[in-house]
Amino acid sequence: MRKLIAYRLVLAVPQLAAVSLLVFALTYLVPGSPAGAMLGAGATPERIREVEAQLGLDRPAFERMGDWFGHALGGDLGVSYTSSLPVTDLIVQRMPATLSLAFGGMVVALILGIGLGAIAGMRPGHTDRAIGAGTSVGLAIPEFWFGLILSLLFAIKLGWVPVVAYTPFTENPLAWLRGLILPSLALGIPAAALIARQTRGAMVQALASPYIDTLTAAGVPRRTIVLRYALKNAMVPVLATAGLTFRILFGSSFVVEAVFAFPGAGNLLLTSVVAKDFPVIQGGVLVIALLVIALNLLIDVGYGLLDPKVRPQ
Repeated sequence: MRKLIAYRLVLAVPQLAAVSLLVFALTYLVPGSPAGAMLGAGATPERIREVEAQLGLDRPAFERMGDWFGHALGGDLGVSYTSSLPVTDLIVQRMPATLSLAFGGMVVALILGIGLGAIAGMRPGHTDRAIGAGTSVGLAIPEFWFGLILSLLFAIKLGWVPVVAYTPFTENPLAWLRGLILPSLALGIPAAALIARQTRGAMVQALASPYIDTLTAAGVPRRTIVLRYALKNAMVPVLATAGLTFRILFGSSFVVEAVFAFPGAGNLLLTSVVAKDFPVIQGGVLVIALLVIALNLLIDVGYGLLDPKVRPQ
């Protein structure tokens, strides 16, 4: 297992470098100048060139890229053009809300997806078809629509939970949890449908395996067979799907943040794209790529624990 972790960590270095290089290059394809976006439509070309010189945008691209990589290695992601605050501080302030939302959505997706998928795999017939129809609906409806419907029903009509009420966990854990209920459901239900389908197929295959017949003939209780053997083996492909789902959730969380006015990294990046605040975009994408790579490492470790055949030799 140590070899697997070392192998993935070594691969993470060129992956992060490639992502940073790609994002840096893409900023050159964005039409317009950050200085022009800061000064507004009435800015003169002379004034725009003056601000570009102050921001260092008049330097050669390779020189700017080298400086950015050098500072990034030391944890300095630059300074925002619009707020003049360190990018690292901006991301640190916003990331807890995004991570809370993404992990909340993943908890909903895993609980609903694995539970419904396992039930569908164990009970062919009406139950299987009903869950299959429900997952089709879940896959067809986008997250932002779920968010609007949940807000209208549970927040506005019934008043059970607040519509916009993100509270940091350190301030009030109960208020933090209440504020996450609707956004997590909106984000997690479509992902649960994907995991439920994968779990259902894996459970059907596991329960049809010869070792299940052997355990049944040996008198092992059905509940033990399902929970200890069939469900464990079915989790191998489901874990890979869960990892892919979390990456999708991370991207979808930006849309849900906008629906529920979450002060997360998604809103920060969206406003930075509009304002052409390149240091925030580059730093935000680098941090998100780092989180995704760390998540992939955890999934690979879990995959290796469940199935020793996938470990590197």
